[in-house]
Amino acid sequence: MARATRFGGPPAPSTLTKSTNNSMPSTNRQSPNPQSFGKRNFVEQLRTSSPLSPCVHIFFMDGVGLGSDDPEVNPFVTADMPNLTNLLGEEWYLQGNGRIHTPRASLIPTDATLGVPGRPQSATGQAAILTGQNVPQLIGEHYGPKPNTAVADIIRQGTIFSDVAAAGQNAALLTPYPQGYFDAVNRGKRLYSAVPLAAVSAGLPLMNAADLRNGRAVSPGFTGQGWHDFLGFTDIPILTLPEAGERIASLAADYHFSFFEHWPSDRAGHRGLLDAAARHLEMIDAALGGLLNAWTDETGLLLITSDHGNIEEKDHRRHTANPVPTILVGKRHAELAAQISSLTDIALVVRKFLRLEA
Repeated sequence: MARATRFGGPPAPSTLTKSTNNSMPSTNRQSPNPQSFGKRNFVEQLRTSSPLSPCVHIFFMDGVGLGSDDPEVNPFVTADMPNLTNLLGEEWYLQGNGRIHTPRASLIPTDATLGVPGRPQSATGQAAILTGQNVPQLIGEHYGPKPNTAVADIIRQGTIFSDVAAAGQNAALLTPYPQGYFDAVNRGKRLYSAVPLAAVSAGLPLMNAADLRNGRAVSPGFTGQGWHDFLGFTDIPILTLPEAGERIASLAADYHFSFFEHWPSDRAGHRGLLDAAARHLEMIDAALGGLLNAWTDETGLLLITSDHGNIEEKDHRRHTANPVPTILVGKRHAELAAQISSLTDIALVVRKFLRLEA
């Protein structure tokens, strides 16, 4: 987990639904609370509770692409990732495998270059995911990590978040930010990254430490340990990796659309350490195991994706032009997967699933 300066965030305290005040979260039903009963029963309560129907959750992994089968380059080759392997089959992470369909899920190698030369970047890639527009083409380049004026203007014109809010449905970004980041943004010392900018532009306050403390958000590093070690929030509950995934599923069930942003994967890629990258991928897999175990396929669409490659090539420390994995889990996964080939298709699929088309 990184220090406070690495967290993105907004200039306002948070609630979970669209609001202009500092009130506590307001949802249509009470989220399951893992602190109120035994952990053994938590997943069962998630399965028997009534999620909003339909609901979409995007589990976003920054800087994760599909790579080669070279164990000296690609940490996926040596990483132990039983949950995604059980979901998708052996060697699902290889670029050359093409589309994968299993009874529960589909994987689509997804173009992140969008026809623009150069290495894809975070701001334009994330904006393409959330708007459905070819943002690199519109501004003439890949750009990041934070949005410039041109990218920010495109985001403010409309995203999945704003479409959901305009339809009278509820949405949330489930990753929290510390007060120090809010203060820095208010002072003009920091810029929004693309995802929180999209949320606040839709009128959605972002999560803060109180939300994390009370189980209404999940740390971008999953467990919350980084809030203890680097931010001094020693009262933040520590979760196991599977518990973090279960918590994401619980929270997602309260929203028509929710988004979880795991940015540390891009940092692990930039560090360029093969073994450390493999361990990081194992951490993601463990969290996804909890999420997959608690997810309700019948009414929900779980969409796992990334903005650009990075961590899959550890013979350098730069982004890659490789396709990224987009994984769909849910009753209609195969039908919806057929409509995805690039990052710009993701918003279209979400809008279609939530019946937001004009």
